[in-house]
Amino acid sequence: MYTIILGFITSFTLTYLIIPIIIRVAKERRLYDAPNERSAHVEPTPSLGGIAIFAGTVCAIVLWTPMEAFGVLQYILAAFILIFLIGILDDLVPMSPTKKLSGQLLVSIILAYKANVRITSLFGLFGITELPEMTSFALSIIAIVGIINAFNLIDGINGLAGSIGLWACILWGSWFTLEETSEMAVLAFSLAGAIVAFLKYNITPAKIFMGDTGSLFIGMVCAVLAIKFIDMNAPSAPVLAFRFNAAPVVAVGVLIFPLFDTIRVFAKRIINGKSPFSPDRNHIHHLLLNTGCTHSQATIILVGISIGFTALALFLHDIGPIPLLFLLFGLAWLLTETLSRWVRRQNR
Repeated sequence: MYTIILGFITSFTLTYLIIPIIIRVAKERRLYDAPNERSAHVEPTPSLGGIAIFAGTVCAIVLWTPMEAFGVLQYILAAFILIFLIGILDDLVPMSPTKKLSGQLLVSIILAYKANVRITSLFGLFGITELPEMTSFALSIIAIVGIINAFNLIDGINGLAGSIGLWACILWGSWFTLEETSEMAVLAFSLAGAIVAFLKYNITPAKIFMGDTGSLFIGMVCAVLAIKFIDMNAPSAPVLAFRFNAAPVVAVGVLIFPLFDTIRVFAKRIINGKSPFSPDRNHIHHLLLNTGCTHSQATIILVGISIGFTALALFLHDIGPIPLLFLLFGLAWLLTETLSRWVRRQNR
């Protein structure tokens, strides 16, 4: 338990101390995120906060993860370094969506193949239980890439991606702690500490953004935590103190906002004949801003909704994966459609 606490404290302290240095250097070098027609900010703001999040988290993991549990983590850390490089390159010299996606696929292959971060069962979802090895490998890669991009896409207003990532880390970190899976618990709470420190500087008025470096990294960590959570709850896995019978759908419930928003926006772009990666202002957080909400109000609303969906998934996991999945996505669609109609009425 003490290693988990030390991991949180270490990552928080390092991130908190590094960010002012990054802000100063960014101002001196004019490394700003300049506002444009899609931006939710009006002042040029440094967007390299992800460097501090990455540094604080990785240092805490290396310092406090028990060495006997470090076997798989060396491959996870290798993937972290690669996603960090992809993010920092995109923050400094914007990359094409194809190049970013190629890098994410490489990272996902490392995690699925070398670190064994895999979904091995669907728990009866769509009548499927244990997955063949190649199907498990392919589905895991899709899930990792999907979650990474989901966090990247919701990083549009102050505090949002960090707060959603913080909630996921605290929830899964607590569960891994109860199940005595120390290496995953240290990973979760190390990132949580870094995010808490970052949010001090990112809450409106934001002094710094996390950039792609931060959002891609948080998305990757959440993907690892989600898939490990699912795999440990598989029917063929050892007995757990707190087992969930519909673990894949519970994981969806925890990440419902970034996942649903990504699916919704991608589908809308494709229907309109655009590339799914073409930027726009149709995200749920943009809709909330259009109603007159501030950044902080929109973030609080969306984090509160995410906590509500998580509670719903946890309490109803026994009803079965298919009914629970339809309930979560149906409710998400209903809430979003209600918000969309409200915005359209206001515009008229």
